Amino acid sequence: MLKDCIDIYRSNAVVEVSKAILKHLGNVNTNKMIVILCIGTDRATGDALGPLVGYRLSHYHTLGAMVFGTLEQPVHAANLRDTLQRINREIPDNFIIAIDACLGSYGHIGEITVGNGPLKPGSGLKKDLPETGDIHITGIVNQGGFMDFLVLQNTRLGLVMKMSEVIADGLQYALWKYYRHHKEVLNQYIQ
Repeated sequence: MLKDCIDIYRSNAVVEVSKAILKHLGNVNTNKMIVILCIGTDRATGDALGPLVGYRLSHYHTLGAMVFGTLEQPVHAANLRDTLQRINREIPDNFIIAIDACLGSYGHIGEITVGNGPLKPGSGLKKDLPETGDIHITGIVNQGGFMDFLVLQNTRLGLVMKMSEVIADGLQYALWKYYRHHKEVLNQYIQ
């Protein structure tokens, strides 16, 4: 599975994230509702990436997309299955963009990956949670391998905040371009 990797400290990181997302949205049926599923908890700094992205997006009024998982109402291990059932019941024709934090190697901390297919939340902590997402966005927040739960607890908030801003702004820009493009295409057929 090919993934785009973006370093959050590059000056054009938001644009790169946006372009990577647009590559994966290119063939999405316009009848599908885009759902942004931000996974994580605000009880561990490293795992707060998803809720921070959801919080920021909820203030943007993300055009035609729906956001699940914010600081106020996080989607985490205890309610992920119920949330997915609710999404599939209330929005059966959906396209899910799943967002979650992950641990990686030291040299990749601060990278955002965008790829096709689902992500497996909680796999770094040996949790058995359902895979989710038609595409996924992950942020490598710290180094994994030993005592991962403590590593997530002791991740720098500044890094997670910067990463959440880049992801949210990149998503907002990608959705704006996506919906603008489809509106232009529809207008061509109407005229």
